[in-house]
Amino acid sequence: MKKILFVINTLGHAGAETALLELLRHIDPGYYQVDLFVLMGQGEMVHRLPEYVNLLNRSYDDCSVLSTEGKRHLQKHVIRALLTRGTIFRMMPYLCRQLVGMLRRRRFQADKLLWRAMAAGAQRFLEHYDLAVAYLEGGAAYYVTDYVRADKKAAFIHIDYVQAGYNRSLDRDCYVKMDRVFAVSDEVKESFLSIYPECGERMQVFHNLLDQERIREQAKQPGGFTDSFEGYRILTVGRLTAQKDFQVSVEAMRLLKDGGEKARWYILGEGEKRGELEAKIRELGLEQDFLLLGAVENPYPYMVQADLYVHATRFEGKSIAIQEAQTLGCTIIASDCSGNREQIVSEVDGILCEMTPEGISRCVRELLYDKEKRRAFGQAASAKELTDLKEVEKLLSLI
Repeated sequence: MKKILFVINTLGHAGAETALLELLRHIDPGYYQVDLFVLMGQGEMVHRLPEYVNLLNRSYDDCSVLSTEGKRHLQKHVIRALLTRGTIFRMMPYLCRQLVGMLRRRRFQADKLLWRAMAAGAQRFLEHYDLAVAYLEGGAAYYVTDYVRADKKAAFIHIDYVQAGYNRSLDRDCYVKMDRVFAVSDEVKESFLSIYPECGERMQVFHNLLDQERIREQAKQPGGFTDSFEGYRILTVGRLTAQKDFQVSVEAMRLLKDGGEKARWYILGEGEKRGELEAKIRELGLEQDFLLLGAVENPYPYMVQADLYVHATRFEGKSIAIQEAQTLGCTIIASDCSGNREQIVSEVDGILCEMTPEGISRCVRELLYDKEKRRAFGQAASAKELTDLKEVEKLLSLI
């Protein structure tokens, strides 16, 4: 039996984690021993793991990485990793160099600064694997490269590498050592190869897997909006992060309200930008118009009840949320950025808009007053076949 190890940073409720779980469901336990190591030992989606997947973490916390308790756990984990094996002292030159570089670029990113230290201070294993897979950028990639014994190693890239702020110095050229690098979209591949051109012959596009039937069934379950609002409902699902830049959407809602639109915007998700968003919402007087509902276990009833689904972000890899909205026949507006462009044919199964308050509000207004276009876009989106199980063979063919 062949042995495969997957490594991911956390197992919280997010797109890459959802895609990993779906991939694991399509690996036959009769032929493969499947192990999983969660670098930070945390995340609520651990309960969705297939029963045949062996979780290797000595200790694991199933609280959300975005909750108050989860943040405390993460902080403790970071401190413990820095102190393990004298990691903080061994990594100090690297950390200082990267910190100076970030400050010069005026883009400080604590997670990217610390991922290599987290990998160095993490639990180690003596097992030798036929294949080790780093399913996320940063810590998982560094860990598989430096601390896993395997005949073959592969890495997945889920984001626009340049826009996300990675570089070769930060990575220490770890991807050059991989036998295969998988990008989740063509634009993700193009961005990555602009940094690692020598990986071209070892790189493939691996589209995320999605269980569309399960999504449709979960959309029928109880749930969804509980207020009595009678106007148009606009929905977005996503973490409250800098990448998503919800401040622009808040300003777009202000323009819609100033124009007299009877609409309300709902956000399903949590993140470190909640405080800033709440302040912006209060500043613009939108407490009843732009609602942060937090993360929910099942967002699909909300999706089918919404009049519009808006996915306005600065950059993407390939959005699972867009694929879920398409599966449920939502009318979608998405920002014209990397990742989104590959998922939506503008004016056919949705609209691509400028990532500005004016651009977003203009497209929202257009679709709110065109019921026939909303219906046509939704039908075209729901007709898309979004999963090809042949993708799994791209990975398994390595062994």
